[in-house]
Amino acid sequence: MPRVGYFHTDCLIPMAGNNPYASSTEDAAQLSTSAEVYSHRDLKLAVLQIRAPIIQTKVKSFRKLMISWMKSSGFLRTVLLSSAHAYQRDDQQLHGTPLRYMLSPSLEKEERQRFEELGWREMEKISVFPGISDSEQRLYIPGGGVTKCLYTDCCTEDVPMAVVLIFCSEGDNIPDAFALINCLNDWLHLLEKPTQGSVQWRVPPSWKLLFGSGIPPLLF
Repeated sequence: MPRVGYFHTDCLIPMAGNNPYASSTEDAAQLSTSAEVYSHRDLKLAVLQIRAPIIQTKVKSFRKLMISWMKSSGFLRTVLLSSAHAYQRDDQQLHGTPLRYMLSPSLEKEERQRFEELGWREMEKISVFPGISDSEQRLYIPGGGVTKCLYTDCCTEDVPMAVVLIFCSEGDNIPDAFALINCLNDWLHLLEKPTQGSVQWRVPPSWKLLFGSGIPPLLF
C-alpha cells in the first residue's frame, strides 16, 4: 500500500526513521514519521499507522482529531486494531479465543451477526468491585492505550467503528499480529484465502531486526 499522507500533530511524540516497508535501496532512505496514512484504491481502504506514544496531556485533543478526520473523510466504517494485556484478564476471558471485538451502535446492526458467524467474542465487561458485587460492570482494556476512550467517543458521536483486539503478552508479538490480521481478513476479505493453508502475508523488512542485529562477532 503506497503512503499517501501523514499526521502532523503535537499530540504524538515526534519521531523519524527509515522507511520500514522498503523493498529496494532506492526507497530505503525515505523518512517515516510518527503517524502515516496508506491507501489501497482497489480495496477502497485507508490505513493509519501510529508508531509513537500519545503525549499524556494531549490524549483528549488527539481523540478529537481522530473523530474529526473520520467524519470529514466519510469512511463507511472505521476498524481499530488494538491489544490488551493477557495477564490482566478476568476469569471469563481466559476461555476460548484471545480475540475480542466491540461495535459502536451505528455498526452493530450490520455486523454483529457476521461476527457471531465467525465465532468472535464480544469484549466482556468486568465487575467494578470484583469478588464483592457484580451489580456494577465496566469496560476495561488494560494496556489498550486510547482504545477504550476512542471507542466511547465514536459511540457518542455516532461514528461507525469496530474495535478488533487480541490479548497478548510482552515479547515477540509477531504471531499475535498474524492472528489478528488473519481474523480481520476473514471478515473483510482483503486478500483471497487459499483452500488449504493461510494467506501468505508480506512481512515488513524492519521485522528482521526486531530484537536488534545480533551480537557483533568481533566481541569474541
